[in-house]
Amino acid sequence: MLKLLGAALVLLAGTLMGFHQAAQLARRPKQIADLIRLLQRLETEIVYGFTPLPEALRRTGGTCAAPVGTLFLETSRELERAEGEQAAGVWERTITRGWRATAMKPQEREVLLQLGTTLGLTDREDQVKHLRLAVSQLQAESETARDEQQRYERMWKSLGVLLGALVVILMY
Repeated sequence: MLKLLGAALVLLAGTLMGFHQAAQLARRPKQIADLIRLLQRLETEIVYGFTPLPEALRRTGGTCAAPVGTLFLETSRELERAEGEQAAGVWERTITRGWRATAMKPQEREVLLQLGTTLGLTDREDQVKHLRLAVSQLQAESETARDEQQRYERMWKSLGVLLGALVVILMY
């Protein structure tokens, strides 16, 4: 009886691991889409609203759920607290710190870090160019993420169940 319970728990753990990996694949395209939408909204705040960067980031981040919106909100809070520190340093620090909570990969992180080097340092037109470049790069990553999701989501679910079953068979 105890062996059967242990086997069921191992099978459950393998299944849950597979479903967790599949969920990560499903979250990535959604989070990239959220990020694209937030960058476009940030562009609107900067160009049409003439909003200072900390307030623009706060307004923008407040329109999106965690974890993507949190990246913008944390950057806004850090910018308001930072005295004399450039926005690029604050941006990099908060993106790096909050990145673990996302399902996105290092490619998307690099796009954001490159964008951060220009935020708050250049004129509006140059910031708009960099925001649009980041959006176009993220759209390409979004296509890749959707392809990976379609390709690997079912595989991870099946693999989790099969690995759990393999461990159970090897235990007996």
